[in-house]
Amino acid sequence: MSFLVDWLFDVLASLGFWQKEAKILFLGLDNSGKTTLLHMLKDETLTQHAPTQHPTSEELSIGRINFRAFDLGGHRIARRVWKDYYAKVDAVVYMVDAADGGRLAESRAELAGLLSDDALASVPFLVLGNKIDVPWAAAERDLAYYLGLAGCTTGKGTIDLAGVRPVEIFMCSVVRKMGYGEGFRWMSQYIK
Repeated sequence: MSFLVDWLFDVLASLGFWQKEAKILFLGLDNSGKTTLLHMLKDETLTQHAPTQHPTSEELSIGRINFRAFDLGGHRIARRVWKDYYAKVDAVVYMVDAADGGRLAESRAELAGLLSDDALASVPFLVLGNKIDVPWAAAERDLAYYLGLAGCTTGKGTIDLAGVRPVEIFMCSVVRKMGYGEGFRWMSQYIK
């Protein structure tokens, strides 16, 4: 039965029904994997990228949602312009290098600033703990603790949150093509 429902949704989506448009921001510290993920989602290519110096955007289609994704860079100077992109944003993908324990406090401070910003008060946050293919990467429970999200996430299933901002952590490895798909499926249910 589920196959039939999925097939019907895909057919209706291909005819233009139930298509959603969304603006999402890819945020996080430099070297967390934002640009690599964006290119993986766009054309499934894995290449080494120079640090993002200027904001870039790409059109993506994931499931029944067409995304305008903005990769704003993560170095200190780039973080100053993040606020310029908050208008009419539908979701935030916040990437964390789970294997870089020395920068988790800095990542926590940036994430806390984003979560407390009134302009993003109702925006869903998908936190991706990237680089789990590295042996010393933090486990999900530890990453939640280090980021100040322990006990603050809203659940990974299909949950009606009625007035609560969705925030959830998904562990992933962009280079191994694992984990982020579940995160995007979770996030897409909260894009109106």
